Amino acid sequence: MPFVVLDSNLPASSFSEDFLKRFCSVTAAALGKPEDQRMNMVVHPGLPMLVGGSCAPCVLVSVSAISATDSGEKNKEHSTKIFGFLTKELSLAEDIVIQFLELQPHQVGKKGTVMSFL
Repeated sequence: MPFVVLDSNLPASSFSEDFLKRFCSVTAAALGKPEDQRMNMVVHPGLPMLVGGSCAPCVLVSVSAISATDSGEKNKEHSTKIFGFLTKELSLAEDIVIQFLELQPHQVGKKGTVMSFL
């Protein structure tokens, strides 16, 4: 059950519903997770942000998942796919930073319990 949070100083108009759906598809495929009933995604546009000492247009992405972000090799592959999509869609180059966080099943709640028991 991945959680993807995209923070950006780009305006909300840069992130249409279509963008969100395509970003979800790309991220789900990269992580090897099904889109339906699993992916959780939020975009926070228009934020005051500084990346690498600059307030230029930028994106910070946080990807948290169970069993999908637990190695450098996996995250390198995920990063390549997510970075490729975002650079193309948002016309950004170097100003995209992605953070990967590994979750354990007991850290994700759903249906009144945690994923360990589902």
